[in-house]
Amino acid sequence: MIVAEAKPIKEILEMINGLKRVLVVGCKGCVTVCNVGGAKEVAILASAIRIAGKKHHNEVEVGEMTLERQCDPEFIEELKDIINDYEGIISLACGVGPQFISERYPEVKVFPGVNTKFIGGAVEHGIWSERCAGCGTCIIHLFEGMCPIARCSKSLLHGPCGGSSNGKCEISPEVECIWDKIVKKKMENGRLEDLLTLKPPKDWRSARDGGPRKSVREELVI
Repeated sequence: MIVAEAKPIKEILEMINGLKRVLVVGCKGCVTVCNVGGAKEVAILASAIRIAGKKHHNEVEVGEMTLERQCDPEFIEELKDIINDYEGIISLACGVGPQFISERYPEVKVFPGVNTKFIGGAVEHGIWSERCAGCGTCIIHLFEGMCPIARCSKSLLHGPCGGSSNGKCEISPEVECIWDKIVKKKMENGRLEDLLTLKPPKDWRSARDGGPRKSVREELVI
């Protein structure tokens, strides 16, 4: 899932400074799962904005709404009947959400309420870790189900760099060397010889390096 973190309330207040009517819009997708953009977080942020407004004698009318998804025009359309009641929208979705809202309703200022971090999953309760770089060509089967592109600090595809120590990356003792884990798992499964096979250079055109990407499913296009 896409993992995000809430922006500090101070930053949000600075963004909407001078506005009198603001709508906070949540998303029931990924940001709800990582507890930064669901209905609960919408209510918390809305309350914080109201309290800050009263404290500084600059009260703000704050609306609340949570959409099924903000990455789908079908659900963005649900805002059409109320959008003109507000001067600004604070989107608590990933970075896609505020862009979709802004494109659909160009007359209204749209602000990001969260910082989108990475594609990952929960490794412990309340802790999420990056697992995928969205490179467009998945080859984790070659690396015992682990992704060196996302999880190696240098995105190396041909083994460890030599800078790791005791299973930790040279950039920080808190960062695990994914190649240490790959090699150990290969050894445990009797497949260490797999690493002797040279792999062709990765074609980065399928990744972000090839420019903004688009996925087309012809059978779904009307």
